[in-house]
Amino acid sequence: MKSLTQRQFDFMGKRRGAFALSVAMLLASVVAMVAMGLNLGLDFTGGTLVEVRFASAPALETVRQTLEATGFQDVSVQTFGASTEVLIRLQQAFEAGVGDQIVALLQEAGHDVSLVRAEFVGAQVGDQLRDQSGMGMLVALGIVMLYVAARFQYKFAVGALLALMHDVIIVVGAFALFGFEFDLTVLAAVLAVIGYSLNDTIVVYDRIRENIRKSRIDDMPAIFNESINQTLSRTLATSGTTLLVLLALVTLGGDMIHNFAVALIIGVVVGTFSSIYVSAALLLPLKLSREDLIPTKKEDPEAEELP
Repeated sequence: MKSLTQRQFDFMGKRRGAFALSVAMLLASVVAMVAMGLNLGLDFTGGTLVEVRFASAPALETVRQTLEATGFQDVSVQTFGASTEVLIRLQQAFEAGVGDQIVALLQEAGHDVSLVRAEFVGAQVGDQLRDQSGMGMLVALGIVMLYVAARFQYKFAVGALLALMHDVIIVVGAFALFGFEFDLTVLAAVLAVIGYSLNDTIVVYDRIRENIRKSRIDDMPAIFNESINQTLSRTLATSGTTLLVLLALVTLGGDMIHNFAVALIIGVVVGTFSSIYVSAALLLPLKLSREDLIPTKKEDPEAEELP
């Protein structure tokens, strides 16, 4: 039985099917973002965050119903680390003292609870965070393109940029589709996905460049296939071990880190797919050739005239 490193998969032969799948995921993501929008968290919309500590683990639904019955709207209640530590999120930005007010209401309802902290994010601050986050992502993508262009060649940079945009749009689209809360921790995960996917893409591109320079043929699909197969075991091993850690974070990390880990899981899966299929296959319509990496030497007319 052949090992993974001995098998030769025809990735480029199936690139049209992979492109069709990518286009379908991109369209679904864009439609979800436009039609449903992102469920922006407190960091972007503004509001109030109150952390309280109970003597014993409470029923979160009971806590939420208690607060909504007293006039608070759009209340989100979740544990924070230990089961007795609870975060209460309110979409409105209340004045100072709301933390003590919430604790008093819960105590009246029979809970043994104390205030840990109360934080407020104004709507203007949320708008600034949203704008600056979007600009930061664009700057990160621009720096990536310049780096790849400097290290390889501009066609590699275009392929890497399109593959990274593919990964980011699908991750964000998944959050829009399923209604997961999108906050600063998820944005950090998206930026981490950019770095992870770029690392895989660079490994594949480096092997493609090396094989083009060593090969005596101009069959780019065959060279790309050989390069991807040579790096496949490394790519799958890295992705697999990373996913094991992320699955542990999803199941054991608590609510605060849940969406962060979910974003990374989606990003690792999509990034692995794009580094195998999308990033290399994009070099074919960009018409990458040996001459792009090995410029042909111009003949010296004077040398030809010498006896």
